[in-house]
Amino acid sequence: MHIKDLYSIYLEHPTIQTDTRKLEAGDFYFALKGEHFNGNLFVLQALEKGAAYAVTEEIQESSDHRIIKVDDVLTTLQELAKFHRQQFSIPFLAITGSNGKTTTKELIHAVLSSHVKTYTTEGNLNNHIGIPLTILKVKSDAQIAVIEMGANHQKEIASYCSYTLPTHGLITNCGKAHLEGFGGVEGVKKGKGELFDFIRNTNGTIFLNTDYDYLQEMSKGIDKKITFGSNDAETTGIVLESEPFLRVQITSNETIGTIQTQLVGDYNFPNVLAAVSIGKYFSVPHHLIKNAIENYHPSNSRSQLIEKDGNKIILDAYNANPSSMKLAIENFARIHAHKKVLMLGGMAEMGEASLQEHQAILDLIQQYKWHEVVLVGGDFFKLKHPFLYFNNSADAREWFNHQQFMNTHILIKGSRSIKMETILQ
Repeated sequence: MHIKDLYSIYLEHPTIQTDTRKLEAGDFYFALKGEHFNGNLFVLQALEKGAAYAVTEEIQESSDHRIIKVDDVLTTLQELAKFHRQQFSIPFLAITGSNGKTTTKELIHAVLSSHVKTYTTEGNLNNHIGIPLTILKVKSDAQIAVIEMGANHQKEIASYCSYTLPTHGLITNCGKAHLEGFGGVEGVKKGKGELFDFIRNTNGTIFLNTDYDYLQEMSKGIDKKITFGSNDAETTGIVLESEPFLRVQITSNETIGTIQTQLVGDYNFPNVLAAVSIGKYFSVPHHLIKNAIENYHPSNSRSQLIEKDGNKIILDAYNANPSSMKLAIENFARIHAHKKVLMLGGMAEMGEASLQEHQAILDLIQQYKWHEVVLVGGDFFKLKHPFLYFNNSADAREWFNHQQFMNTHILIKGSRSIKMETILQ
């Protein structure tokens, strides 16, 4: 079936579903196939549940006109997303980076949506499936779209750009994340830099954090740059306070002035500056920029401050890599508190650098004084250290529940696979 014909069906049935458990009557079912699942096995079930049509690559013959046979379902989904994207002439802003991209995306969405109709990535649906699904959720009333792009190997961002066709781009940073797939920090820069490569080739616009020299180097050859940073930028600011919540002064604009966020940690400073910069660029009134950022409350285990049983708990357990782990520990160390407990999960996808990076975290921890340090999973068990160690978060939770902490500051952080948030359940 030609993509134009498929698109006509999509316009009649614009709700795409890839999970029959969530399917509702009238949905358009795409039978995606992965390492641990095969949606083709549920095509008939999807139709029985009321799917208007089903796209499959395995059912060879059927008299049911609702079954659409293609060579590759995922490729078809991405091609459909590209065709849909090409119907819009609005700005499409793509965001990638090693750390902070989801928080930055949420702040930017909060700012833009206070003034214009904005569509954005839901949660962290930022991969080869989530991105086309996000694009296909953009409706005709859209004035701008914000697309988050995650990646763990080179050529991945380039592939996303091929059907997202971003007009604007932002790289939050390039740190020690997914080292196994990228092959080191220089590989991270090359992989994330694929967004700038696309923008450069299409004469688009980037938002550039001038505090990072490597981003300035990566942006060479791009003519349209909107800058933000601590100084020497169009949007500048300083951290006034970060305990418990980050408070920022926008020094380049008196009408915005001070922004009191609900974010924990001064490592969120560039995320706030990015949201201010982008809001200004897209002509969001200054009072709406300020209000949107101040009213944003983090969720999903990202820089959350939780008060429980007389304790202040920083839950930052959505993900972890050496760069974000270091920033979180150093920020926690600066907090003035009588009793501080550190609970850290292992870091994933480190490849050959894993032991070295876990050792670096151990070395950092030992530079400070803590009431207690608890390490969970990962490669921490392979290294010598004087701290408590548990194989999994369930065991750590059992220990935690028996401590009866009071008036204690606690940092909980770790890679997604460790599920450190279960300690509080």
